[in-house]
Amino acid sequence: MASFRPEEMHLEGIKESIDSQDLPSAINIIQKYLEKQELEELNIGITGESGSGKSTFVSALRGLGDEDEDSAKTGVVETTMKPEVYLHPQYNNVKVWDLPGIGTPNFKAHEYLKVVNIKRYDVFIIIASDRFKECHAQLAKDIIEMGKKFYFVRSKIDSSIAAEKRKANFDEKNTLRSIREDCKNGLRKIDVKDPVVFLISSWELEKYDFNLLQEKIEKDLPQHKRDVLLLALPNITLEINEKKKKAQMKNIAMVAFLSAGVAAVPIPGLSVAVDSAIIIKEIERYYKVFGLDDKSLQKLCERSGKSIEYYKSLMKSPLHGGINPASIFTLLGSASLALAEESVEYAVSLIPIIGSVIAGTMSFCTVSAMLYKALNDIATDARKVLLDSVQTEV
Repeated sequence: MASFRPEEMHLEGIKESIDSQDLPSAINIIQKYLEKQELEELNIGITGESGSGKSTFVSALRGLGDEDEDSAKTGVVETTMKPEVYLHPQYNNVKVWDLPGIGTPNFKAHEYLKVVNIKRYDVFIIIASDRFKECHAQLAKDIIEMGKKFYFVRSKIDSSIAAEKRKANFDEKNTLRSIREDCKNGLRKIDVKDPVVFLISSWELEKYDFNLLQEKIEKDLPQHKRDVLLLALPNITLEINEKKKKAQMKNIAMVAFLSAGVAAVPIPGLSVAVDSAIIIKEIERYYKVFGLDDKSLQKLCERSGKSIEYYKSLMKSPLHGGINPASIFTLLGSASLALAEESVEYAVSLIPIIGSVIAGTMSFCTVSAMLYKALNDIATDARKVLLDSVQTEV
């Protein structure tokens, strides 16, 4: 018997419902699928020695600084005595765990993993701020034995670079290469074969190896968890911005199917069929995903010293002034003009089963085009804000 991935099973159910003219069931399947995406949990365990920067990294992954409200506790001594969970500020299904420090004289990796409940986590990140030691290797081996993924992270790279800059022959690329090789050699000496080390600065997450770390975690996660990871990542690099856009594209056809209100055949005209509440909710989600909602922009303003009005002046989407009937109709007008263009063909092709059944339906195509244009405009605006924020920091 053929095996299906979760998304393929949902599509099979949708096709069967459409073929039998049971469109309410098709809509119900889609609604449950979209709801499940919002509830899917991702648990990331952050561990390492006391003082290695675990807590600061926990906050950075959640788009926060040490001084922000609800940031992870930090200190010069070990402040995490038991697993502490920190929810993502916008996605409560994403949980980053600050785990107790390792490396004490009595540390035993196997017992440690029982105490922190290893079954809970999808992946582990093992952090060191200098050289990796026997305790890191011991923990990694036990994590592998228990069938989990882990990643070595060398933290506080910004401090290492700042110290090396004092030297007359400083070269950043050579310094990073030297740090990486030193970490790898240290791990080889304690019997870690083919070690991979990611160089990270929690204060400058967009620099160094964060993209590489994100890509590796993404590849190791099952598909339904990858999208959750991309939702939660701070929009700090152009690569992440583009990945977020592609991840959101996958749901356009499903949302358009719901919005078109196909509870009967034939589908009525757009003015009757479109459920604007669903469209508005999806567009609001795009703003949150790309960090362009007011809450996210306010945090950016606090870091950059610029105003929300300034960042909104960079945006060109007709929705940037607010998601309301007027802006939706402006978007509708733009999308309607593009109905025969590539954007609609792409939107319809996103899910072949749905596209093949109702590709000729003007309502479905118009809603698809609206969402595609909204997503493209918002991703473009996010790119402009990102580039401006990078220039500000430089």
